[in-house]
Amino acid sequence: VQLQACGGGLVQAGGSLRLSCAASGRTFSSYTMGWFRQAPGKEREFVAGIIWSGGRTYYADSVKGRFTISRDNAKNTVYLQMNSLKPEDTAVYYCAAQDGPIITVHRRYDFWGQGTLVTVSS
Repeated sequence: VQLQACGGGLVQAGGSLRLSCAASGRTFSSYTMGWFRQAPGKEREFVAGIIWSGGRTYYADSVKGRFTISRDNAKNTVYLQMNSLKPEDTAVYYCAAQDGPIITVHRRYDFWGQGTLVTVSS
């Protein structure tokens, strides 16, 4: 699976962005997808995950209630809707895929997109 993330940009605090991650390959619908982020000087951290059917999602506490992950298997795309953005959400956001249940450990993901930068100004 090849992944390509897009949709990042500069937004003011309180604003919204929607990230997209397009996948190539016929097996996209069988993968659990995750969004991670990495701020300068920090470890890569889990943001949100969604199982293959879209029937279960999981969020980091820091984004719960503000971010929503979804997927459209017909379009081979996973989304991250980000609302009420805060300066601390500033990071490079990555989408990733693996074929197990939702997990938060980035090393367990097999496929990664190239990252898209989100900058939230105060």
